[in-house]
Amino acid sequence: MTIRWSSYTAKGFFDELIENGRPRDASKPLGEHLSTLSNAEIKERKAAAELAIQVMGITFTVYSQEGGSIDRAWPFDIIPRIIRKSEWDVIEKGLRQRVRALNLFIDDIYHQQRIVKNKVFPRELLLDSKNFRPECKGASVPHQAWANVCGSDLIRDKDGTMYVLEDNLRVPSGVSYMLENRQVQKRVFPELFASGNILPVDDYPSQLYDMLASLSPRKVKRPEVVVLTPGIYNSAYFEHAYLAQQMGVELVEGRDLAVADDDCVYMRTIEGLARVDVIYRRIDDLFMDPSVFVKDSVIGVSGLMRAWQKGNVALANAPGAGVADDKVVYAYVPQMIKYYLDEEPIIPNVPTYLCINKDERKHVLANLDKLVVKPANESGGYGMLIGTRSTRKQRTEFAKLIKQDPRNYIAQPLIALSTVPTLVDDHVEGRHVDLRPFILSGKRTYVTLGGLTRVALVKGSTVVNSSQGGGSKDTWIVDTDS
Repeated sequence: MTIRWSSYTAKGFFDELIENGRPRDASKPLGEHLSTLSNAEIKERKAAAELAIQVMGITFTVYSQEGGSIDRAWPFDIIPRIIRKSEWDVIEKGLRQRVRALNLFIDDIYHQQRIVKNKVFPRELLLDSKNFRPECKGASVPHQAWANVCGSDLIRDKDGTMYVLEDNLRVPSGVSYMLENRQVQKRVFPELFASGNILPVDDYPSQLYDMLASLSPRKVKRPEVVVLTPGIYNSAYFEHAYLAQQMGVELVEGRDLAVADDDCVYMRTIEGLARVDVIYRRIDDLFMDPSVFVKDSVIGVSGLMRAWQKGNVALANAPGAGVADDKVVYAYVPQMIKYYLDEEPIIPNVPTYLCINKDERKHVLANLDKLVVKPANESGGYGMLIGTRSTRKQRTEFAKLIKQDPRNYIAQPLIALSTVPTLVDDHVEGRHVDLRPFILSGKRTYVTLGGLTRVALVKGSTVVNSSQGGGSKDTWIVDTDS
């Protein structure tokens, strides 16, 4: 049995590869090639991908409600998602615009707060922000870049419009899986990469290192850059170790670092103490420095904030960047772009209702069965209400939560996420996807060519998070003009 696109349907949704039973222009080579493969050959390719993932040790950690955890092989589907380069050029421009405005917002919030004084951004939202860090007031960061690594989640509606769903500005993860997906995909379909039309993503580690090095307070030929991890039990530890290895820098835990009397950070090595210039930290703000934040943190470094405030070490992302990583703040990004850049947003937001607003809260409470309700600072798809799939009991519980703490909730219409053909046993079915590109901000800005496509492997589901049954696909930016 071979794949017959004429029988494939994604009724009611925008499909990234197929339109009216035929591959879209950018996906024609892939579609035609898949159509020539027998069922046995496709199974062989899938088995090759699974073996590569096992050999390469690509895993992610799932936590149970009982507090335990288990490492699982990374779920990967061999049919990629494809985007034309001409479309990607516009998306990239929009991401650059968005991250520039967000960095200006964060810098403003910790300095003059002009956007608050000019009543573009409500003061009460700042006062109630869980991620605003008073300790960062007056701090300066290199190039005014607070969110050095940003992962913005994009979704496409049924009419083909691409939206930004949220911006991850604290400790965004997933880029290692984007890179590993490409390596696996090359093993599965090496013949399709021969044309050179599929643009590469392999330069991300070098781009990441160059960005981090550009933050160094010391102007030395090769700054000492380290990746700070909470340790092997963190769900993203694979990524921490992978990026450190790919950049050729040390992977450290808090116990490997110390702040000396000169307010500089040093790394313990077998040859003695070595000064550290830049820390790519994969630890949340509150656990970074027990002398300032959570007192009993055993994964942080005492005195780290002091060293950072005095400009003796760079931290990426900067402490306090999470003030803009808030689903309520998200609703104001279009206004930020207009305020700081005097431009119209290139990529729109998903329409968003703020429950802190009385009229909007009233609308949300009256339409809980139709909306998606999200807490302001949760991630991973947790704490949400998907109204169309909710029970009366769940809606009643969420109504109570919203009334108790309206600042903590937003609501959005349910977007009909685009689909991509996905292997299911011996045939293909459409599965919903999102996309997380990564934007680096330092001396200059870099946007990945594509990003991490996450796919809801459960039929009908729109929850793409790996912790809740999601998987991933390689993302191809295809230059159809070359």
